Amino acid sequence: MIPPDETARAVEAVLFAAAEPLTADAIAAHVGAGNIAAALARLQHDYAGRGIQLVRRGDIWLFQTAPDLAPLLRRERDETRRLSRAGVETLAIIAYHEPVTRAEIEAIRGVQIAKGTLDVLMEAGWIRPAGRRETPGRPLTYVTTPAFLQQFGLESRRDLPGIDDLKAAGLLDPLDHALDDAPGNAEVEKSGEDA
Repeated sequence: MIPPDETARAVEAVLFAAAEPLTADAIAAHVGAGNIAAALARLQHDYAGRGIQLVRRGDIWLFQTAPDLAPLLRRERDETRRLSRAGVETLAIIAYHEPVTRAEIEAIRGVQIAKGTLDVLMEAGWIRPAGRRETPGRPLTYVTTPAFLQQFGLESRRDLPGIDDLKAAGLLDPLDHALDDAPGNAEVEKSGEDA
């Protein structure tokens, strides 16, 4: 096999290093003088039948995996998705109040649950339906799963942090400080002292 000329080598290097496919004009802007079309044709011939191929898609050129080898490169990977605030709140309510119905979750949160929130938690394997409540309408109840305990490093629900633990971690302000800091409370206290 005859080694490629300097133009073909430069074109090859530019295409390998490019973050996206390039037109022949963009390649020429990097490479400079030389027969870009002949270099592309030479590289396309050299890479034919190999694990990667030089292909043309419209006006752009790129290296891609040979189509017959694509299944070898597929792999499953875990995708980390962050839970929405509504999802976190819903999960916490279920963990602390289980078994709990959708209506009870909404009453505690003070807003309706988005349609997919419970689905996302069930997809993650952290909650599951636990039967129906013996009340009018027979609403479905939800509970946490062993996968929830495993995900959060808990042996049982008894290991969930209590209010004192949350305050100590700085996640909750003590109620009296929150009330003191509320607007208008200082004026009420002052007027009460004057009376």
